Amino acid sequence: MPIEILMPALSPTMEEGTLAKWLVKEGDVVSSGDIVAEIETDKATMEFEAVDDGVIGKLLVAEGTEGVKVNTPIAMLLEDGESADDLGTPSAPKEAPASSNIGPAEASEATTPAKGYGRGEAPQTKTASGDRIFASPLARRIANDKGLDLSQITGSGPRGRIVKADVESASSQSATAPTKDEVPASAPAPKPVDASAVARMYEGRAYTEVPLDGMRKTIAARLTEAKQTIPHFYLRRSVTLDPLMAFRAQLNAQLEKRGVKLSVNDFIIKACALALQQVPAANAVWAGDRILQLEPSDVAVAVAIEGGLFTPVLKDAHQKSLSALSAEMKDLATSARDRKLAPHEYQGGSFAISNLGMFGIENFDAVINPPHGAILAVGAGMKKPVVGGDGTLTVATMMSMTLSVDHRVIDGALGAELLQAIVDNLENPMAMLA
Repeated sequence: MPIEILMPALSPTMEEGTLAKWLVKEGDVVSSGDIVAEIETDKATMEFEAVDDGVIGKLLVAEGTEGVKVNTPIAMLLEDGESADDLGTPSAPKEAPASSNIGPAEASEATTPAKGYGRGEAPQTKTASGDRIFASPLARRIANDKGLDLSQITGSGPRGRIVKADVESASSQSATAPTKDEVPASAPAPKPVDASAVARMYEGRAYTEVPLDGMRKTIAARLTEAKQTIPHFYLRRSVTLDPLMAFRAQLNAQLEKRGVKLSVNDFIIKACALALQQVPAANAVWAGDRILQLEPSDVAVAVAIEGGLFTPVLKDAHQKSLSALSAEMKDLATSARDRKLAPHEYQGGSFAISNLGMFGIENFDAVINPPHGAILAVGAGMKKPVVGGDGTLTVATMMSMTLSVDHRVIDGALGAELLQAIVDNLENPMAMLA
């Protein structure tokens, strides 16, 4: 029977998307791996691959259509020997798994644009009776590695599709994921804003109505969730930047021939990455009913783009040189501004940095990006009078920093220890090269 091609979930927060462009038309023959469409998510415009071989029987959603719900049929694929007469009525959208029950591994699997995810149900093999088994590529690979029989596993995905969690739960070597009942209930949702009531308040006043795109909707939802559910507290310190500025000038003079120019932000990234190693208990994220303490320092850095922001993640930042971090950060920032970041480039991390110092902001409080345990808000370096230990008055370049901390993950003393480590690293920059 004809195969439904469903709107995929290409990012962790995607509930709907825009079918930006069809790259095929009805009657076209496609093979597995062929690019058939461009999907605009809340994060980027991504290419969408065919999973199976066949003929495009019918395009159900016109290109340019906005607000297409995840798992809504968008096209019908005819298999060998089928014709347009075999096309039936497309089914209703399948219900996507609730985000509160999806852990980091499942989110990564669901959002990575890989061959086999196209319809949300990729045929992998058959049962003894000849019935097709639907499983994700990742689930199939794990089952093969563990020697598990997919026909003996019950899938929890749309239309019974077997996903990674199903395979892992079937293995005695894997921990069982928390059930829905074990996940703490979220706070009651606030009453939504009445758009019409707000508009009536400004009748007779000139204004321009700006519709929300997918990114703006996601930012609004995630920041509302963060401020409603994360118990923030704030720690503030000032850093003396003069030693770092002098050291940076020396390094840049030596690296100039290689076309490398280090920024203050590169030093901040390295300082935070090392601090997470020096205070490993603070290198942690909130996972609903547990805390996950990470071993590597995966540091996210906020990048402003038109209409919003991204937080690409520098993985294993503690192991990389300043010049390597600088080059990688430039590449990620360019991809972010072009909206070309792949999901693995902005997912994960335990800690984030938001630097508004380049805009002249002295200090501010940043909002934690869940599930991170903390975020560092960095202000501008400014010349200020400073009283030394011997009582003498001098002028120094001071930079204000505020650490926003999730109290569920990091307590006050631990947060203070982490911020002290960051300050020590920045005020002793040569030690970061050891």
